[in-house]
Amino acid sequence: MKSAEIRRLFLDHFVGHGHLEVPSASLVPSSYDPSVLLNVAGMQPFKPYFAGLEEPPSPRVTSCQKCFRTPDIDEVGLTARHMTFFEMLGNFSFGDYFKAGAIEMAWDLIVNKLGIPTDRLWVTVHEGDPALGLSLDTEARDLWLAQGVPADRIVALGADNFWKAGPTGPCGPCSEIFYDRGPEWGPDGQPGDEGDRYLEFYNLVFMQYTRDDAGNLTELPAKNIDTGMGLERITSILQDNVSIFEIDSVQPIVRWAEERSGRTYGDDVATTKAMRVLVDHGRGMTFLASDGVTPSNEGRGYVLRRIIRRAIQHADRIGIYGADRQGGVLAQLQERVVDAFGDQYPALVEHRAAVTDLLNAEEERFLRTLDKGLASFTETIEALPAGATFPGDEAFLLHDTFGFPVEQTEELVEEAGRTLDRARFDELMQEQRERARAAAGGGSQTIEQAAKFVQAVGKAEFVGFDQLAVDAKITAIEPVNGGDGEVLLKLDRSPFYAEGGGQVSDAGTVTGPQGRATIESVLKFEGDQVILANLDGTLEVGDTVRAEVDGDERRATERNHTATHLLHAALHEVLGDHVAQKGSLVEPSRLRFDFSHHGAMTAEELARVEEIVATHIAASEPVDWREVDIETAREAGATMLFGEKYGDVVRMVSVGDGSWSRELCGGTHVANTAAIRQLFITSESSVGGGTRRIEALTGDGALNYLRTRADAAEAASRVLGVDIERLAERADELQKTARRLERELSQLRSGGALEGALAARIEAGPFALIAHRDDSLGGDELLDLADRLKGKLGAGAVVILGSAAEGDKVALVVMVGDDAIAAGAHAGNLVKLVAGIVGGGGGGRPNMARAGGKDVAKLDEALAAGRESVQQLASATA
Repeated sequence: MKSAEIRRLFLDHFVGHGHLEVPSASLVPSSYDPSVLLNVAGMQPFKPYFAGLEEPPSPRVTSCQKCFRTPDIDEVGLTARHMTFFEMLGNFSFGDYFKAGAIEMAWDLIVNKLGIPTDRLWVTVHEGDPALGLSLDTEARDLWLAQGVPADRIVALGADNFWKAGPTGPCGPCSEIFYDRGPEWGPDGQPGDEGDRYLEFYNLVFMQYTRDDAGNLTELPAKNIDTGMGLERITSILQDNVSIFEIDSVQPIVRWAEERSGRTYGDDVATTKAMRVLVDHGRGMTFLASDGVTPSNEGRGYVLRRIIRRAIQHADRIGIYGADRQGGVLAQLQERVVDAFGDQYPALVEHRAAVTDLLNAEEERFLRTLDKGLASFTETIEALPAGATFPGDEAFLLHDTFGFPVEQTEELVEEAGRTLDRARFDELMQEQRERARAAAGGGSQTIEQAAKFVQAVGKAEFVGFDQLAVDAKITAIEPVNGGDGEVLLKLDRSPFYAEGGGQVSDAGTVTGPQGRATIESVLKFEGDQVILANLDGTLEVGDTVRAEVDGDERRATERNHTATHLLHAALHEVLGDHVAQKGSLVEPSRLRFDFSHHGAMTAEELARVEEIVATHIAASEPVDWREVDIETAREAGATMLFGEKYGDVVRMVSVGDGSWSRELCGGTHVANTAAIRQLFITSESSVGGGTRRIEALTGDGALNYLRTRADAAEAASRVLGVDIERLAERADELQKTARRLERELSQLRSGGALEGALAARIEAGPFALIAHRDDSLGGDELLDLADRLKGKLGAGAVVILGSAAEGDKVALVVMVGDDAIAAGAHAGNLVKLVAGIVGGGGGGRPNMARAGGKDVAKLDEALAAGRESVQQLASATA
């Protein structure tokens, strides 16, 4: 039986038992669930139903949910059972049937539909937990006995048979169904024993509690059922007990890897590991990207970047990239995944081109640094004394400079038989995060608090498309943890737009009988919102209040938002249909628009875009919106943003008759393009990975910007004594003069330092050695001096220079001549030794290397250590 047939059989079985089949949710969890980065279980999208916060579409549902487990990334490839991405089949009951129904339908499916022999089956029940007040689940045991399961095949287990979706939320006792794979997989025993013989493939969770932050259990409003059967695992059983990397659905990926590499799966450990990584990470990256996740250095974006780069490295190890490391490998991998799973998951097909672009860009970015990173790693490993740990500073350098996820470095270190100083790496990463937090401010704890607070009462009705001031009632309020006068607030009806779709939230006030709250931000949660505000006085639940949006800021934001739609359409017209929105920011003061394009726009293209937008503004075209079902929007040709999650009913915004600009958008807009008045592009730049960014101003902001620039040009022309038309020419002349003078000054300074450095020369065997400090020279001047000294000393030169010209930072340069290299000297190794003493890092080629450091007080000690190292090498070669 094929994997797709098993999936269909499972779903049809439960549809036949009155279940509603629902499609898989995104891998990205809803805003109701901040407890996980990605959906890790089939029940995850149904948590609001289990918690009684929302009405389910049916009391019985069944699904095949795509899932991703991040803790297993490092294990993928090492075993035949670990995967990060998997499909979870499940049937769910929300207050309908309970243990009896779940057990009867499961046994019928397994024995009568899937045809698994009963003498291969075992089941488990929860043995109880006195700490939680739970005893042995005799009800489940008796129901299994009633199905004909022998008593000696029913095993009571502890923590493994109490299921929870995360640290908090729905949970309950469960029964697991195991398959006995036979004596070739291990000795006789039972579920719970060590080894791979007894394979759990179906879990029935009897969901009757919810778990709070303190670990306390509370009965749910209704008893529920949550089950999970891993599709890959049940397929491996039904396809003659093969591993999950040999089932039919992933074989096209394995065959592709074999063809590209010229190797065969199972030939050796390295090949098998690499191909398992490609199977798993290829599926994972394709599904994550099609659900709108983009590579980054935080959160789920980091998960995607990590598996992409791990896949690249393993593909490279088995020769798939070839000697010249040509890209396009990940796109081929994606193509196999889409072919295998596109029928079940239409988003893979719909977003195929956008995902290809994303993977190509990330692949190109990493391949540019892969060689240098691996060379730096190899140099460090080879220079380490026996038994020494791999330095955390070097792991941080690989992460920060060459893009190596630390887990990837750790894997390489372990393969080399060493251990990584992870504590030092984590220390450096924490310092970097604290610097970033200090620059960007906090807020994540407030968002987590708001995610729980939003569930306290019913949803707020948003009326802000039509009204900017309304009377409302406060339905919930609580102080922000650690906030000075900040509160979280919910209204029964709200005119405030919640941040989303690139548009910032509204500013405004909420005024009651005893107090006034000034809006800081409005947070969006799946059709609901929470207001974060500064409170002056008191507001209480039940108060009737006046909620009022700052009209001037809203109208300015609307101008900028509609302008992004005009800009998007104009870019399509000028650059082509490949242009796709990659992100935006819409504020009252400005707009920012990110889009896919292969290179910088020319001045002529930018001018043409401005001209097209100006034409539509001058035409005073109406801007209207209406709610339609998603299929109607598709038929109308509305632009849909890649990665955006749309419901069955969407808001479609059209400019004019819609033939030029029609997009799905939940933001606020002007009623007529004339309200924008004008658009002026202030910059166009790259944000990496084939993505460009335009920043622009509209309305008064554009007018004031142009006036300021005109005033500045007028003032500069007076100072320089030239007409405005000649300003650029005059600036170019001055810049050339300044560069010439800087070069002459630098040469004079390094030339003057030459004599002092030569005085430090010593002879050490085959080496003409100088280790010298000169705090009058900056980094580039130090490099120039080192080059001059190397020329003076000849082929046996070893030059080690240091400077603390910046006061709190150390600059280091090492240069080595050809004969000195032949005698064993290595600039890269020397600079790492010296830099390590001054608290820095760096590396380079055998003939030249540069580094930095932060411990100025140890610079003399570091240079002395470098001198001593060369002298020891000279003695060893004597």
